Order: sequence, then structure tokens, then C-alpha cells
Amino acid sequence: MKIAILNQKGGVGKTTLSVNLAASLTRAGSRVLLIDADPQGSALDWVAAREAEPLFPVVGLPKPTLHRDVDQISEGYDHVLIDGPPRVAELARSAIMASDLVLIPVQPSPYDVWAADEVVKLLDEARIYKPGLQAAFVVNRKIVNTALGRDVRDALATYSPPVLDAAICQRIVFAESAAQGLASFESEPDGPAAREVEALREEIMQNYAQP
Repeated sequence: MKIAILNQKGGVGKTTLSVNLAASLTRAGSRVLLIDADPQGSALDWVAAREAEPLFPVVGLPKPTLHRDVDQISEGYDHVLIDGPPRVAELARSAIMASDLVLIPVQPSPYDVWAADEVVKLLDEARIYKPGLQAAFVVNRKIVNTALGRDVRDALATYSPPVLDAAICQRIVFAESAAQGLASFESEPDGPAAREVEALREEIMQNYAQP
């Protein structure tokens, strides 16, 4: 399955979500490729900071031809994750067309909810050419023990993509792990961050993976 993590708004945690979801899929036994389609190259920076052997390969491909190149690049992998770009509509369209599923990370903030309109419009455009394209919102960087996560779910209900039940909370282990090129489960194998990412992976596989 090819999964793009995409939002036209910057700073929503796309790369953190991408690398940790890729790590979770790898931990579950899948062969995973992560494509960094963001010109900023944050996923490439993450793997460059790593001293241990990479959990999975990361390749940079911030090109509007991604949707044409992805099948050849992804040969031999079970899953491909695409860390998408912010604010670059041409690259975002290519990432969407390259994918089977688009995950839209949204922070519990009205600004993020308003910005979701842009990516939903891109998805609607893409479905003209790719009617089987699936999409879902992921509440990311949720503040623990607040009602903000519930509030953002209610606000996103006006859009067609569903909001996944699994949410990722704002936890310092994500930043500390990223600085060393690690996934959260490598830093805290049984910690809450690792459990949240596992729950997200399980929900995606149950609801969107091809039989």
C-alpha cells in the first residue's frame, strides 16, 4: 500500500508521523520504503542523524513526477510512505496521485481545521482521475488530558474524509528520538507514544489495507 502523509499547512508533524508509522510497519515485519517528497528534506535529515543501521530506506524525491516514478521505485516493498510537502500544490498533487491512501495530520487548532480545506480540495480534484483514492484525518500532537482532540474531531466532521479513532499526542519522546534519528519505540519500547503509533498502524491496516 502507498500512503501519503500530507497537509498544505506546515508544522503539523508530517515527518514525525511518517517516520514513526514507517518504523511501526517495519517492526510488524513489513518491507517499507519512505519517500521524502518535501523539498526541506526533513525525513532525510532524520535518517542522516541515525548512528545505527536504518530501520528502512529513505529516498528523496520532491518532484512533480513522483506519481509516474513511484511504481518502479517501490518494487519489492510491502508499503511505501510518502512524506509530503507543505504549500507546494504541484508536488502535493503528485504525492496524492501516487497514493492509495492519504493521511491528513491535523493538530487540535482552528488554524489546522481551516487549512484542511485546501488538501480536501486537492483530493476532490484527484478523485476525478483516481476514483478509488482513500483519505482520512489523523489528530496529531493532541494535548494530553484536554478536550481539544474531541473538539477538532467535531470540527472536521464537515469534511468528507473520516477522522481515525487513533490519535497521536504531543510527547517529548518524539522530538528527543528524532534528534538521534530514532523512532519513538526505540527510545521507549512500551511507552505511550509507541502504543499510540501501534494503534494507528493497526487501524490503518484493518480499514484500508488491500485484502
